[in-house]
Amino acid sequence: MTSKNIASKWEKQRKKLASFAKKLPDFPGVYLMHDCFGNMLYIGKANSLRKRVSSYFLVSTDIGPWKQGMLPLIECIEFIECETEWEALLLEARLIKDHRPKYNSLQLDGKTYPYLAVTMKDDYPGVFITRSPSDDAFKGAKLFGPFTSSGALNRSIHMLQTVFKFRTCPLVIKEEDPSNNYFRPCLLHAIRRCSGPCANKINKEAYRKDIEGFLRLLTSKRSVMLRELQSKMDTTSQDKKYEEAAIIRDQIIALEKLDNRADNKVIWQSEVTVFAKDPSAGLQALQKALQVNMELRYIECFDIAHLQGGETVGAKVTFMDGKPYKDGYRRYKIQTAKNDDYMSMREVISRRFRDAGKGMALYPDLIVIDGGRGQLSAAMEAFDQLEQRPPLVISLAKKEELIFLTKTSEPIKLSRNNEGLKLVQAIRDEAHRFAQHYHHHLRTKKTFGES
Repeated sequence: MTSKNIASKWEKQRKKLASFAKKLPDFPGVYLMHDCFGNMLYIGKANSLRKRVSSYFLVSTDIGPWKQGMLPLIECIEFIECETEWEALLLEARLIKDHRPKYNSLQLDGKTYPYLAVTMKDDYPGVFITRSPSDDAFKGAKLFGPFTSSGALNRSIHMLQTVFKFRTCPLVIKEEDPSNNYFRPCLLHAIRRCSGPCANKINKEAYRKDIEGFLRLLTSKRSVMLRELQSKMDTTSQDKKYEEAAIIRDQIIALEKLDNRADNKVIWQSEVTVFAKDPSAGLQALQKALQVNMELRYIECFDIAHLQGGETVGAKVTFMDGKPYKDGYRRYKIQTAKNDDYMSMREVISRRFRDAGKGMALYPDLIVIDGGRGQLSAAMEAFDQLEQRPPLVISLAKKEELIFLTKTSEPIKLSRNNEGLKLVQAIRDEAHRFAQHYHHHLRTKKTFGES
């Protein structure tokens, strides 16, 4: 067959498949592509089956060298509709693991893809995303995956955490540890995304029930889970177990609202009008730039403000999943060095992380210092006085917008269009604004004698 005939045959098949794709539902799901012999070529997931599958059969489609050659082989497409994006994500992983389609195998070979691990051997099982499921830390854990999209997996886990409030921290938590009574839970507990087992905010039995519910949801549909929870709530209510019934009721409400993205904005109380367009993309870009494997979910940024040595103040702003969390903002009136930015930074850092330095609280995933190498060094001098050190501290210098690290002498210079840099700039600017606001308030109070 000549190349002209092959092209003509493919064009006819492309139009046929494109017409089929346009009739698919505009809902999440999984699609399975087969060749003329019935062999499975590829399995993929989609937020919209119609849009995703249609994209394969546009005239201008370019899906990369390893998948482009698959297109002429496609004879038919099956699809399985799902209720949510995360159900499609889980179903895709299970089907790929079971069938190992040729073009999925090409994608997975030689690369490390993320797994979901639930550490069932722990008193309070944690939920982790890992690319090394064979590590000793995950022995005895329930594993799901591999997943082809780390971004979709992270989004799904963050959403499900609002329902089941499982921990994602690396702490070793023992049920009978007396130090739990004095531990300060992290921001995830404050925003109701973790039940706080580290601080005895929940008992082992209740926490295990939440984990069991989470695992049940991973292997069933949301509608099935909702029916089961409704039945369980009715039973516990009839048995006059009202507190347990209320917890189940809250889970039902949270499950029903999982895909209502507008509702998820309620807890964020930003005074800022402009941030990175896509916080998730900004966090991923920043993680890549800093060359770290852990998620940068919880970020705190510090700034010092003063005018001619008078009324020196410090400020801290808090970001969760790339969004500002106003309840985590704090202001510090400097008590020691009134006209020394470095000493002021050391004071603020010492005051803020006193508990974390003793091992009685968790550090943020990332601490950002407004300033250059000098400000970063001043912050690290304060951390050096503490028993426990933070996992990651950087500073961002103005004008050239260089990112300074603690482990290397050379700063990182990112493109002005880099989403990671844009996010750090937005966080730094918010800290500066917050510090200046407090500083002006104190000066006005001093000048006019306001109470």
